[in-house]
Amino acid sequence: MLLAKLWDKINAGFSRSIPAHTPFLTPRELEMARFLFGEPEGLHAFGGYPDAERKMLCYLPDYMDESVLSGEDSPVVALRAVFYEGDTPTHRDFLGSLMGSGVARECIGDICVGVGSCDFFVTEEIAPYLLQNFSNAGRTKFRLSAIPLSDVQIPEPEIRVIKDTLASLRLDSVISSGFRIGRSLAAQYVAAGKVAIDGLPCEKPDKAVSEGCKISLRGSGKIKLAKVNGQTKKNRISVEIHRYV
Repeated sequence: MLLAKLWDKINAGFSRSIPAHTPFLTPRELEMARFLFGEPEGLHAFGGYPDAERKMLCYLPDYMDESVLSGEDSPVVALRAVFYEGDTPTHRDFLGSLMGSGVARECIGDICVGVGSCDFFVTEEIAPYLLQNFSNAGRTKFRLSAIPLSDVQIPEPEIRVIKDTLASLRLDSVISSGFRIGRSLAAQYVAAGKVAIDGLPCEKPDKAVSEGCKISLRGSGKIKLAKVNGQTKKNRISVEIHRYV
């Protein structure tokens, strides 16, 4: 059903040579969409900033430049909520309040919470409604305004650096080190479908993980295999893992 919905939206742009876009997609949904459409000219993934996790798939006819996606006519709108710095609303607070306001998850992109403000991305269709009706996240009151995409502030993620040596770069080994759990338990989590690599689910504990991959474990957070430093004298692999906190 999802692919049929995406096909209708993007194919309308192809057939009529007009701009078209999907809602915000998860990494897995985006991968499925790319498999469906292939890599035709004019198709772009865009989420408001380069490292966005949730992105739209956008079609631009050949008479339009990709810079349109970052300009005033972008299908992605950035909103900034400014609140008292002593308050500490979380990503969950903002997402819960947005969905509690009747906004579908597919209309919401990344939510970037900082100190005293939160920049988040929504579809252009839902932005006017939020500007008039969205004023609190949990118990935190804020002032909401639209901002240019170029003014978005993406806070640096807090990480804990883990340096370790592994027998191999198997997925269960990396998870065991990064989340400080037993390897057998890590393998069980993978087999149960609780793990994703760069947003794509993986159920193979022996899957090889490469440098730069981000691994999420449902209920426990996310890690990144930041560096693979080579073998030690004991023929183990020296690695540096970043755990997001």
